[in-house]
Amino acid sequence: MRHQQQAGPSAPPVPAGRAFYLGSMLREAADRHGQVFVTLDRPLDVAPAAGTDLTYATLADLVDELSGRLWDAGVRPSEEVAVHKTDNVDIVLLTCAISRIGAVPVLLSPGLAGPVVGQLLERLHQPWLITDRAKLDGPLGDIDLTGAVRHTLSVDDAPGAEPLDKYAGAATPTAVRLHPREPSLITHSSGTTGVPKLAVHCPNTMWNRLVPQKAMGWPTRGETAALHMSFVHSRFYHLLGVLLHFGSPLVLILDPEPANVGPLLARHRPGIVETHPNTFVLWEELADAPGAPLSRVRSYGSTFDAIHPRTVRRLLDASHRRSPWLIQLYGQSETGPVAFQWFTRRSAARADGRRVGIGIPGFTRVRVADERGRRVAPGTPGRIEARTRGRILTYLGARERYLRQLDGDWWQMGDMGYQSRWGALHLIDREIDQIDSVHSNLEVEDTLMSRLEELREVVIVPGADREPVPVVCVRGERPLDPRRWQEATADLPAMAEPRQWRFEDLPMTSTWKVKRVEITRMLTEGART
Repeated sequence: MRHQQQAGPSAPPVPAGRAFYLGSMLREAADRHGQVFVTLDRPLDVAPAAGTDLTYATLADLVDELSGRLWDAGVRPSEEVAVHKTDNVDIVLLTCAISRIGAVPVLLSPGLAGPVVGQLLERLHQPWLITDRAKLDGPLGDIDLTGAVRHTLSVDDAPGAEPLDKYAGAATPTAVRLHPREPSLITHSSGTTGVPKLAVHCPNTMWNRLVPQKAMGWPTRGETAALHMSFVHSRFYHLLGVLLHFGSPLVLILDPEPANVGPLLARHRPGIVETHPNTFVLWEELADAPGAPLSRVRSYGSTFDAIHPRTVRRLLDASHRRSPWLIQLYGQSETGPVAFQWFTRRSAARADGRRVGIGIPGFTRVRVADERGRRVAPGTPGRIEARTRGRILTYLGARERYLRQLDGDWWQMGDMGYQSRWGALHLIDREIDQIDSVHSNLEVEDTLMSRLEELREVVIVPGADREPVPVVCVRGERPLDPRRWQEATADLPAMAEPRQWRFEDLPMTSTWKVKRVEITRMLTEGART
């Protein structure tokens, strides 16, 4: 099929069963576990009458029904279907429905600017587009979709689009499964340095990411899981696959504000909580919130970015379980997790926020290399590289860029770091974010977060003259105390005066990663002005 050439003619044969198909996972979970509950904090846009208290079976039925609508609308196997709509859990259901009929879901973040969406659609092959009125009247209002999109479907009554409701009641089609090495899902990179890249996944590479995560999930099998994550990121679908396999009740959260999350978690007492690292910083407020919403947590999950040690300690201390832990995964959209580590209350007390763990035995390897691709000695800084069977097939429309990231079978992660004598990987900075006068921006940020409890976030970026500029956000938008700042930074590298911003004004990705390059651009333009 159309992408197979991009995957490479020498792709190895795939043993039977080594494939992860999104289209069947909810039905298989419903058949295995029955009426396990799924709670939402907002009704689905594709089925508002279903409310917020659902079950595995309800979601599986909705996927079957949506796949019938899409089939009747004319979607066929291997065709690309872009999903770009207002954030909600039905993004997940549409993804599974598209996959169920053998089409390829292309997940575009609800937070992307209209021109960026337009550029990504042009890289595809005349895709279908599923969207809504808010997007067509808003960010996409000035984008000419005529040549880029085969047909536009809407989950509501958006003008200029065909409503999915038109096909309500369609018969459920026979499920279609693509070959394990055929493209089956397209997501995009974070876009922290520019226009995101389109990452092409297949069932086999997704299986190679799923299996080790199932092993990590075994100790908490069946525990209620509360998730606030990007529904367009591949990590969400692997975690969902693990939780559905073990029959965990689910609490899926859209609004991360503590006032919304606290009562919801206090009611359901989850044993598993996963969200983005920056959301965990916000959820530090839940540590002593009414109803003790985190008191039954046995396992926290953190990925997408490094997490501050202060946040780890507060989260673990909020649990009343005897031995709670936080598992941190290090990786990329292109590779999935390539390293991991556990924090307990004891280890968190002396945690190094730059240590991101070791490779996943049997599945991934990590190394630090010099500019020539030679492994460096322990303790020596260099370029972080990973080898994994979970690596994507290609960047759609940017094959040469994909190949430039490879050194044989080793994938360049774009980060600088070093390994200890025992193989533990330590992250220094993104290559693009390094500042000559600061050994590690991330290490300084961790230190400041630990010393100044009032900080919601601190980001150190190069200013107009490449000087380190700290951009800080304070809880409650209170003014930063100059005396406390001076004391906290006395033994740190010299930096410019801090710039205080509102947290909401930080440019971020869909997974709440701060766009450091964008902040530098804003500071530089401000200096010129």
